[in-house]
Amino acid sequence: MSLARRSWRYGEVYKARDTRLDRIVAVKVLPEHLAESPERRQRFEREAKAISQLNHPHICTLFDVGNQEGIDFLVMEFIEGETLAERLSKGALPLEDVLEYGLQIADGLDTAHRAGIVHRDLKPGNAMLTKSGIKLLDFGLAKLLAEGTVSPSSDAETRQRDLTKEQTILGTLQYMAPEQLEGSSADGRSDIWAFGAMLYEMLTGKKAFDGDSQASLIGAILKDDPAPLAELQPMSPPLIEQVVEKCLEKKPDQRWQRMSDVAIPLRWAAEHRFENSAAVAPVKRASRLALAGAGLACALLGAMALSYFRPAIAPVSLDSKRFVLPFPEGQMLETIRYSSVTISPDGNHIAYVARDSSESRLYLRDLETFEAVSVPESEGALSPFFSHDGQWLGFFAHGRLQKVSIAGGRPSTVAEIGMNPRAGGGASWGPDDTIVFGGDDGL
Repeated sequence: MSLARRSWRYGEVYKARDTRLDRIVAVKVLPEHLAESPERRQRFEREAKAISQLNHPHICTLFDVGNQEGIDFLVMEFIEGETLAERLSKGALPLEDVLEYGLQIADGLDTAHRAGIVHRDLKPGNAMLTKSGIKLLDFGLAKLLAEGTVSPSSDAETRQRDLTKEQTILGTLQYMAPEQLEGSSADGRSDIWAFGAMLYEMLTGKKAFDGDSQASLIGAILKDDPAPLAELQPMSPPLIEQVVEKCLEKKPDQRWQRMSDVAIPLRWAAEHRFENSAAVAPVKRASRLALAGAGLACALLGAMALSYFRPAIAPVSLDSKRFVLPFPEGQMLETIRYSSVTISPDGNHIAYVARDSSESRLYLRDLETFEAVSVPESEGALSPFFSHDGQWLGFFAHGRLQKVSIAGGRPSTVAEIGMNPRAGGGASWGPDDTIVFGGDDGL
């Protein structure tokens, strides 16, 4: 055996050859405490065997557990590549990679959760990037090794005590869910939290939570929200923002409850990313424009919209459209958290939410004539968006998802969604006339 290049949190890692099956494996030497009690070893081996039953292309396989000359060890699949943490040290990932890796991680976690196994130490350092995609490492080992050292009755107390020790869990603290930091038992929703933190970091290149010390970091995780994705990555799709936000809810009951639920919007975004990039090709995504004030000028540059989606086909040279939108005196663009400007896929119309002395309302402007028309019954509108063919305008108002024809007429209600503020966070109208939007209860 030769010492492998990658260290392991719980002991040494060796590269070895399995002489029986003639294959290269990774051998992880475990802490000495497992040998102290026959009951502990039996329990460890029983649960390790359960983990070894996990059969998924994106989970590192546990082949065997053993003991030789008083040394306990695990025999794992040997994986070559770099960790996701090493890749993230170079910056954010392209959206297509985020979606691909995110789906692979989600599918692996879902398989494990269905088998009753929780990772509990999910982080970029435990995800290897290989030629065939992501491989999740050390599945369930945090629980197995922790349970070999403490009894159930002292588990919470011990976790709290360990949090005060220097360099005890600092490497994984940024991906621990609030309930784990508070000493409560972890379940699949704790992995969902860590998954959300990983998605956030893949999109932005920055950790969702940070601090100058363990105490400040714990405080941030327990009380603060991460910086909005829209500020750090303006081209991130609103749908993905909703996924991340719901993963990072402080209370487990308010998060996604199953990894299979998280995978649905990720898969939808991955399958439609080329269509979406083509739909917004003439202009930069308008939902991130910071426009305000009378006589405000806005320049929307079309080619930039494609840069983040990186389509597989050769890029097409697109002309930029530049225009100035002078607002009437006393009127200003609504500067709320949600998007207030959107451009039609053909680049012929712009819709925006503006406010005057009364309530804000939705306006539709023809870019050929620059005539703005107030959309009837659109007071309090949020997050306008166009249909795939550009003939309809969708928006949220007063607890309803509504649509109106750009040819005129009154809005009609598509769905009653209740007074849910998250529902105004954005929507996508696909070519099959499916409208996808996020809320507190999911998509």
